[in-house]
Amino acid sequence: MKKPTRGIRNLPQVFHISMLLLVLIFLLGSCKNEKEGKPKYDLVISNVNLIDGTGKDMQRNVNVYVKESKISKIDTVTIESNEQKNVINGEGKYLIPGLFDCHAHTGDYKGDFPRFMHYGVTSVFITGGGTCTNEYFRQMRGMGTQDSIPAPRVFHTSQHLIVEGSHPVKTYNSSEWIEGESFFIMKDTAQISELVKRVSEYPISGIKLTIEDGPYPPYVERMPQEFVNHVNKEAIKNGTRVFAHVSDNLELQMAIDAGIKNLLHYTGVDLDFEKDKELIQRIYRDSISWVTTLMLDKSMMYPKNPEWFEVEGLKEIYPAEEFEKMNDTDYIFRAEEFMKYFQEYYDFDNPSLKQVVQFQVEDFIELTNNGVNMVLGTDTGNDFILPGYSLHEEMQLLELGGMPTMDIIKMGTLNAAKMLEVEGKLGSIEVGKIADMVLLDKNPLEEIKNTLSIYSVIKNGAVQQRIPTKKITR
Repeated sequence: MKKPTRGIRNLPQVFHISMLLLVLIFLLGSCKNEKEGKPKYDLVISNVNLIDGTGKDMQRNVNVYVKESKISKIDTVTIESNEQKNVINGEGKYLIPGLFDCHAHTGDYKGDFPRFMHYGVTSVFITGGGTCTNEYFRQMRGMGTQDSIPAPRVFHTSQHLIVEGSHPVKTYNSSEWIEGESFFIMKDTAQISELVKRVSEYPISGIKLTIEDGPYPPYVERMPQEFVNHVNKEAIKNGTRVFAHVSDNLELQMAIDAGIKNLLHYTGVDLDFEKDKELIQRIYRDSISWVTTLMLDKSMMYPKNPEWFEVEGLKEIYPAEEFEKMNDTDYIFRAEEFMKYFQEYYDFDNPSLKQVVQFQVEDFIELTNNGVNMVLGTDTGNDFILPGYSLHEEMQLLELGGMPTMDIIKMGTLNAAKMLEVEGKLGSIEVGKIADMVLLDKNPLEEIKNTLSIYSVIKNGAVQQRIPTKKITR
């Protein structure tokens, strides 16, 4: 038999040497790319003043590094040369987490979502509405996950669960309300188990339970206590939660009695910290999350204060009909009735905006100091409450009432994420979290209206396109 040649016998050795050479070439090429400036990070914001959303003191002159949509590193080290290609110079600027509006409605999400993003609202909590069928919710979630059109992340409740003849279907007449699609009527407690089980299978943050008897007279049917109790019990059984729509002390008591831990309005509640001690102690004990919605009060006063709409760039961003309502006699009448109510009920003589909100904000401060998770929300979708811009108005109302600016920012970021149970990935600028951020030209801790001095909005670590205007308010 003919012996193998020397070359064939040494073929495995030659193969291994060749593979080693290829690996060396690859490694050398990688080193060369790094030396030539291939970035280690997708985005770096350098030398910025960081307000991370946790309530901690501002960190000065830090670098925030983003890789694959998440915050990879935060330090004060001089940036290496291979990290220079995707750098935003943050010198003299202020970085905060992306903002949440945790009480929003929209009948035109394609128009509203870019407006939210323009104003740094990178997450919204949609709490039902006339258009909110399963298909509409699905479309909104889809727009919130794509990248071609600026849109916030979308969290949402179920459709409204109500009793017959109650708010909002009875009080806000509209052809959009369709029973079984945009709201569910509970005619008796026997059907609640199956209904809650069915809606809990949707991708919801919780069930929208509308206890309220209406925003103004003539009042409608208020939900019976046994219905409230049963819905919360079934929600827990099905692994979800209830978000209760309350508008006065009685409805607040009903929600707390049922064990509900998420409240969608403070407006309308009037706590007395001496007389209501027992109720308040239960609120502290139950770790409640509570959405502010002070904009409801301000919105009622808008027709008497047309100068509030005279903000640079505002009329380029929103439809003209939003501003034309100011001259509508129905809205003017409602504004006058609202003012009369505050004059009579609170004994205010020609009540100012500060008087209307201050006693409520003082409650927020007391509740916050005792562990209640206060959260920003505007009730966007109501008249004179604009998607995006009005969240900044909400923050200004809190400051007007005396709330510290650091607490206000936390209410619109980490507190919101906690209520929605996503604080492990959103709500603050910390390593490992998704890079939703807003870069500002001015310090919001000095004056909260500086949250409007937006330099750029970042979602998923990518700078978002904002709505072009002649001159952006800085």
